[in-house]
Amino acid sequence: MATTVHEPPKHKSRPPSHGGRWRDLPPSTGKLRSVDDSSPASRTGIWVGLAAITMTFAAFTSAMIVCQGSSTDWRHFTLPPILYLNTVLLLASGGSLELARKRVAAFVHGTQGPRAVPMLWLWITMGLGLLFVAGQYIAWLQLRSQGVYLATNPSSSFFYLFTALHAIHVLGGLGGLTLVIWRFSRPIPTLHVSTLSTVSYYWHFMGVLWIYLLLLLWMRV
Repeated sequence: MATTVHEPPKHKSRPPSHGGRWRDLPPSTGKLRSVDDSSPASRTGIWVGLAAITMTFAAFTSAMIVCQGSSTDWRHFTLPPILYLNTVLLLASGGSLELARKRVAAFVHGTQGPRAVPMLWLWITMGLGLLFVAGQYIAWLQLRSQGVYLATNPSSSFFYLFTALHAIHVLGGLGGLTLVIWRFSRPIPTLHVSTLSTVSYYWHFMGVLWIYLLLLLWMRV
């Protein structure tokens, strides 16, 4: 009597996960569209972070208004003209970042082949952001040359406080851009769309915040 031997069922092997997130694996095809995701956690995190930054600057604004009303040595001074050039640079960087987002989205969906164009716009954004920070430092040097220092009077103290705190947050945004560029430039790109969106939200918020601070300083100092 012949005996029939049945082949054992085959089980598909699951690739190892990193931190429990399977989608974090680089795509086997080497195309970014395989890691096109939209993470609710990242969106929630950025809004919480922006709310915290807003509350911080709101608290300092209130302190400035109270201090100006009660201070007897509040002195007004002319803002360094380079601040207006810095404003143009920061707004231009927001525009270049939006162009980069569109080019990255086209690459993700396969409608644009090479990465050179989106990578160029990302680097332009990075350069404009660095120029903005450098311009803020030049503004501080210009005030120092006029004898206006951090402890000269309450108005100068708040000027240095607001501009320095904003510059630190811009440097944080530049760190996020560095992460985006690094992930996008790898031989097998591992950039998540949600990562770029989070950095973009943060960067645009820095632009809006700076416009607010510039108007505040122009009216108060």
